[in-house]
Amino acid sequence: MTNEEAKRIIEALLFATHSPVSINELTSTLEDVDSRVVRDLVYELKTEYENQNRSFSITEIAGGFQIITDSCYASWIRKLIGKEKTQRLSMPSLETLAIVVYKQPLTRSEIETIRGVNIEGILEGLLEKKLIKTSGRKEAPGRPFVYTTTEQFLIHFGLKSLEDLPKLKEFAEKDVQAGEKDLIVENLTSEKKEEASDGTSAVAKTN
Repeated sequence: MTNEEAKRIIEALLFATHSPVSINELTSTLEDVDSRVVRDLVYELKTEYENQNRSFSITEIAGGFQIITDSCYASWIRKLIGKEKTQRLSMPSLETLAIVVYKQPLTRSEIETIRGVNIEGILEGLLEKKLIKTSGRKEAPGRPFVYTTTEQFLIHFGLKSLEDLPKLKEFAEKDVQAGEKDLIVENLTSEKKEEASDGTSAVAKTN
């Protein structure tokens, strides 16, 4: 198999999938192509799309690679696939998620202390969407569950890893309850992250 043949197979595999595909998965599928070559070919494809000014690109998300459309075409895609395909988060859900993102792992009561409201229903919704998960229990009275983000969170927001998140701005200790929530939400929704919250700013190719 030549590198050009392998590259077109990789292109077909990325086009046919609905979620990020890792280098290991691509390598095991191709079988006789070294993983370093596979990675180089993925980046060659990525460069080809960029040089051709295509309406889609290859993006590294959640430890894998996925073909997504450019955010400027989101409104047109929304018209075609329908609003029911998107997953817009309400502001209360986004605020709660943002706190988990930047303070994880933490318990429900710790989240409620920052938000200042009961979050039981919101927490259940985020769990159903698989944006957060329980990650053990805290060594405290009652041994409450602690919550962290998931791989689906990275996919939903188009992030390679949590390290790609905007850095949390510094704040004074006295502002923890008064202003921390707003600072956290501002960071999570900065730049393109806010667009991604409705699932249409960077739309994965669908069959």
